[in-house]
Amino acid sequence: MRTMAYLVPVLLLAACSQPAPPPEPAADAPPPMTGATPAEAAASTRPDAVAAPQAAAATPADAANPAAPAAADDARARIETLLGDAAQYEKVFTAFKTAVVGGDRAAVVEEVRFPLNISGGRKITGPGEFQRNYEKIITPAVVKAVSAQDFGTVFVNQQGVMIGDGQVWLNGQCLDKACTRTEVKVITIQ
Repeated sequence: MRTMAYLVPVLLLAACSQPAPPPEPAADAPPPMTGATPAEAAASTRPDAVAAPQAAAATPADAANPAAPAAADDARARIETLLGDAAQYEKVFTAFKTAVVGGDRAAVVEEVRFPLNISGGRKITGPGEFQRNYEKIITPAVVKAVSAQDFGTVFVNQQGVMIGDGQVWLNGQCLDKACTRTEVKVITIQ
């Protein structure tokens, strides 16, 4: 009977107490596992990001699909909203993709801004250094990401336009103080 007398207040206290709120995640904690692609996960954790819809496998039916141009229009709208001249981004994207897929080193260099950020936090300072290290920079993984990317499905945020899962980034640079003229180039390859 004494055990019962001790248990009743403990049980009543436990029944009346509020559960502790769940702990807040650390600021540098990785996003929760959701089955999302890296671009979707990144977009869900960055309030400044606007994620593009994921590209579906291309089929002959896609050519007749009226929604296909809408995806490209969506990419253009996101770029216009966050970065500026979408036509300039599309032009550089297309030229870079054509050059990379075709293995045209000189054309690839034309679409790059130096110093170029590359993996490992290193920078390539000019076209000569880029050409000497071409195979180390334009790796098979970069070629695969670039060739698989469609302009209508690029990821866009205030840092630029992302190709693949971050293998390549494009962004514009102001050419005058008022930023009335800009130049879009590839700024990162990793």
